[in-house]
Amino acid sequence: MSRFRLALAFASTTLLFLPLASVLFLRNLRDIAELYGTELSLQGVEEYRKVSRIQSICSTCFKAARINAILIDDGLKLDKKHDIEWHRSFAPIVGRILRIEQLAEEILDEDLPDGSSWTADSFTRAFVSKLKSVAGEIFGLKSIAAYRSGLEINTNVTKQDAEEGLRQVLIAGKPVHIANKTLVDYIFLQSLEVAQSYDLPMQIHTGFGDKDLDLRLSNPLLLRAVLEDKRFSKSRLVLLHASYPFSREASYLASVYSQVYLDFGLAIPKLSMHGMISSMKELLELAPINKVMFSTDGYAFPETFYLGAKKSREVVFSVLRDACIDGDLSILEAVEAGKDILARNAIHFYKISSANSVVSSVNNVSSHSNLPQKLNDDLDIDVSLVRIMWVDGSGQHRCRAIPKMRLNEIVAKNGVALASVTMGFASHMDGPADGCGLIAVGETRLIPDLTTIRRIPWNKQDEMVLADMCVKPGEAWEYCPRDALRRVSKILKHEFDLEMNAGFENEFILLKSITREGKEEWVPVDSSPYCSSSAFDAASPVLREVAGALQSLGISVEQLHAEGGKGQFELVLKYTICTKAADNLVYTREVVRAIARKHGLLATFIPKYALDDFGSGSHVHLSLWRNGQNVFMASDRSSKHGISTVGKEFMAGILHHLPSILAFISPLPNSYDRLQPNTCSSAYLFWGNENKEAPLRATSPPGTPDGLVSNFEIKPFDGSANPYLGIAAILAAGIDGLRRHLSLPEPVDTNPNPEILQRLPASLSESLDALHKDDFLKEFISDKLLTAIKAIRKADIDHYTKHKDAYKQLIHRF
Repeated sequence: MSRFRLALAFASTTLLFLPLASVLFLRNLRDIAELYGTELSLQGVEEYRKVSRIQSICSTCFKAARINAILIDDGLKLDKKHDIEWHRSFAPIVGRILRIEQLAEEILDEDLPDGSSWTADSFTRAFVSKLKSVAGEIFGLKSIAAYRSGLEINTNVTKQDAEEGLRQVLIAGKPVHIANKTLVDYIFLQSLEVAQSYDLPMQIHTGFGDKDLDLRLSNPLLLRAVLEDKRFSKSRLVLLHASYPFSREASYLASVYSQVYLDFGLAIPKLSMHGMISSMKELLELAPINKVMFSTDGYAFPETFYLGAKKSREVVFSVLRDACIDGDLSILEAVEAGKDILARNAIHFYKISSANSVVSSVNNVSSHSNLPQKLNDDLDIDVSLVRIMWVDGSGQHRCRAIPKMRLNEIVAKNGVALASVTMGFASHMDGPADGCGLIAVGETRLIPDLTTIRRIPWNKQDEMVLADMCVKPGEAWEYCPRDALRRVSKILKHEFDLEMNAGFENEFILLKSITREGKEEWVPVDSSPYCSSSAFDAASPVLREVAGALQSLGISVEQLHAEGGKGQFELVLKYTICTKAADNLVYTREVVRAIARKHGLLATFIPKYALDDFGSGSHVHLSLWRNGQNVFMASDRSSKHGISTVGKEFMAGILHHLPSILAFISPLPNSYDRLQPNTCSSAYLFWGNENKEAPLRATSPPGTPDGLVSNFEIKPFDGSANPYLGIAAILAAGIDGLRRHLSLPEPVDTNPNPEILQRLPASLSESLDALHKDDFLKEFISDKLLTAIKAIRKADIDHYTKHKDAYKQLIHRF
């Protein structure tokens, strides 16, 4: 079994006092001294660490550990710590585990906007809302109830019970520390409900830990009430730390409750070799093999990741070897069991999308293998491809494909080279626009963001991943659209403690090929009216497969219906944090086009396919959030228009700069054929309440309290826009409104009067002129990227002005 390799590592937070003379200390010192090549002494290791940079130490430890994924519980309080993004240079996949008790404390440490005191109702709303808002960005939740009040969770605790617990916690003052059992249990149950509804796993600390843990209260058998509660029968719970010294009890629970899984991190490498092997064997006495999983339980120091990985390999090898000797397993069964324990179980449990790329590289459990070399080689065969995708300056999706094995070995860390000039391509040609500042000399690197890697639904052997454009690993290229959006989002968070959620309504047209006079033509598949069942029936095989594919990618579809144009349909996505919403939009476009192609059709997001029919938009709904609460919406009905002050200033900034940011969100000359009066696509500069002619439309979807507005829609955004640059421009305009406290004018809630209202740019030329005059974006988007975008727009204006019918070829590009 020498071919196993570590696939996963989970950063945890458990710090144990380590006596200098303990067996653990002496063994770990020997292993670390050997790794660093120092003399076998504490002083030798300390000297090595003093002269080495933290980056170098981490690189050494993570490389030796051969870790492919790090899921971090960032709830550990340290004097200094790096953020989650920093860890990406050490592992292909990095993600977050959210500690629920800390989240609750952070919420209660903040004051309510209206100055009132926290109640069980207001806390529940804020807490649950925050959990839901980040559900798509995390890999799971974690509870340390064992530390606070024990694992005997009262499943009958009510909100009224929690009210008294909350009162007692708040009396103690700030910073808030939640140890009241009633409130701890209430938080646990609320979190478990959210976790189950979003199919997120929950980690639960069990067994030994720090000295402030009452070991008697951390026995996993105390969880019986939760496990027997039918409300949580579909949940997924992982008992951490092998529940040591209650490993047999944990094994029993995993054998009788379908929702219980086991993780042996911390027990390995914390115990003696005999203790680690004994604990592992106890876990496997009753528990199914596919429920037992590895983690390093690394924390704070990079050496802990290395030691956890090294000892886990050795222990798993020893236990499985003994199982073969005892006749419990055949060698082939042991091989599969090792893959399950070290990789596949956690991959499936945490729904890590690049499962096969990780599993295929699992090897090196121990160097003492008696397996035939040919069998080992056969285990590692993998011929699938990974598409590395990006969106260029004209809004077109592009990709390069590499063998998955190459992704694991080289590309995940170092990326693939791409000619810099490609970011200057116009929509009508694969060549640089004049004046874009990009020439044939020079390259950028496409660094895959492995948090976005997904199995391709229409080609399940392969995967796709979104890429960042970098000068070198860890250093963003100034033309990178994804980085531009991240930077603007960070400004919003840093200056105003706000996050923007976004949800897209995607309109597209399905076309079929016909031959007319010996020439191929593409015509709409149907001509039925708006929201007709017959139109939906005509396209239902495509639409059903699209919805299923998006669901498999973790993208929530809220609605599908036939639109007003011939062959036109709309697909509405659930809102999420704007950076993720942009990623989801890219994948949604890919899914729609690919599934249509699979059915012999062509799907196009072109803004105006037929000049005498309705156009297609990609309307985006936006809202502002702080600490899990929608702060775009007014706190009560006394606010004018149902929008908060923050919301109105943000909207005012976007309205003020809308003529110039149209160059980002309506980027083609063809876009302006869509933005015409009386077409529900916006032509004049105003905002309105539920006014379909308004470019900015305040909306109150079902469930919004009467008199309040939960979000607003920007209608000019269309399917040819680069989503990262489009949202970045919108965000920048909103930030400018917040900084300058711009006032939102009165809404127009009737059909727009052209004699009163200012016309929006009627062409891309006019929008580009507005962009040249409006220099507010220079602070948010690099000068070089702005120069390139302006040049691309100018090149498209020139081309489509000279070639009036050239827009018809855009169906093959957008």
